[in-house]
Amino acid sequence: MKKRLHLHIPTLPEMAYRQKLQEDPATMSYNAGYELGFEGYHNDTGCIDFPESKWAEDYAWLVGNEPRQFYAYVVRDEDGEFIGEVNVHCSREGDWYDMGIVIEAKYRGMGYSGEALRLLLDYAFTKLGVPEIHNDFEDTRSAAYKTHLACGFREFGRKGGIILLRITREEYLAHKKDAIS
Repeated sequence: MKKRLHLHIPTLPEMAYRQKLQEDPATMSYNAGYELGFEGYHNDTGCIDFPESKWAEDYAWLVGNEPRQFYAYVVRDEDGEFIGEVNVHCSREGDWYDMGIVIEAKYRGMGYSGEALRLLLDYAFTKLGVPEIHNDFEDTRSAAYKTHLACGFREFGRKGGIILLRITREEYLAHKKDAIS
């Protein structure tokens, strides 16, 4: 498969793209209807207020804290366009890392999520030395589920309509080797 994407650690002024993602109802629709209970969250749309006054605080938390935290934008090679964001961070619950991936709504369904997820996994496992990554999401998100399985994740449980997935460094490296063969 031809590489179409790369990861880019944003600058502080580029946090405008994060604002665009978090305040876009189409992109954040996966969050809609969940009572997350924090200031600036809109239950009806799933959007999160992200005014410029909050950029520096979020930036300091997200960027430059490797290996405990990694955050990057997903960039399309052909035109340098930002199309989403990825992150991985130490879990507060155990000795694994949790992750996130958001592809901007207008770029969904184009096959970018699998490539973006593979880029994140490769960075986390080969550059950061992460031992294991978990992700969980609603069992109604079948495209996300298929993408994670295709990248080597395995399901290890379900709880209240939430699918629990994980992949270890060893599993990722074996999956990557099999994909190349």
